[in-house]
Amino acid sequence: MDSPKPFLTEVYHQLVPLGDDRALCAGYERQEWRADQLADHVLEWLPEFALKHSELEDLGHSNAIRLIRRAAKTVYQSEKYQKRGEFGEILLHIAMRQLYETLPAISKIFYKSSANETVKGFDAVHVVRAEKGLELWVGETKFYRCIKSAIRDVVKEIVDHLETDYLRSEFIFIANKIDPNWPEAQALNGLIDHSRSIDDVFSSMCIPVLLTYESNAARQSFKIDEQYRAAIENELKAEFALLRTTLADKYRERYSEDFNITLHVIVIPLADKTQLIEYMDRKLKGLQA
Repeated sequence: MDSPKPFLTEVYHQLVPLGDDRALCAGYERQEWRADQLADHVLEWLPEFALKHSELEDLGHSNAIRLIRRAAKTVYQSEKYQKRGEFGEILLHIAMRQLYETLPAISKIFYKSSANETVKGFDAVHVVRAEKGLELWVGETKFYRCIKSAIRDVVKEIVDHLETDYLRSEFIFIANKIDPNWPEAQALNGLIDHSRSIDDVFSSMCIPVLLTYESNAARQSFKIDEQYRAAIENELKAEFALLRTTLADKYRERYSEDFNITLHVIVIPLADKTQLIEYMDRKLKGLQA
């Protein structure tokens, strides 16, 4: 599947048991953090994020404007955009595709029954073809200003979403939204079938988590260099550990067992979230017009 060229630069990467921790940065141009360019990049991914597999297959010069406009309208059509989470979901989609070469199964947008509806459930549903078979990647994101608040809320959401009855209900919704023309449709339907034990699904599951926060390092820097990378590591290393230990503790407290699912944690430091949201909203509304 063709995708936009990579834009985000990896500025931190640490392998850990059951996953890895990463930080991605938009970078700088003329000593300014690239908020406008990041907004452009996010919108480049909109067709893949918001259209079905069969629609992407049919996308061409004769229908491109119509389909892209429709994709833009499915995100939201509201003037109250400051606290919406859809852009975080697109950033999660981008990171999964760029870093792990996942294949999108369905978009959370497919759950919507109206343009401005806020939808519960996993923020991303992708798969990866692995030697042992198909892996299910179900992602969570928090598009926040404060990293500690993002960690607190995403841990609660992960623990809640791994409850057995919730998972079985979510798998029904996922199965109902899978495009039958998608090449992995049969394999994914088999993986999440109600006859399968949740234990079997867990053995083939990964959870990617994307968090944003307003970063002093990103705000005070002018280029991506070793000094900047060191500052990001200094800001985030303890936060990565906090997320993993808190999740392990809360999961054990709820389910009386250890958390043994692969967790990929991706953080995007922002210099100015308000500015970035304004750019993205303006460009989204432009595509809708």
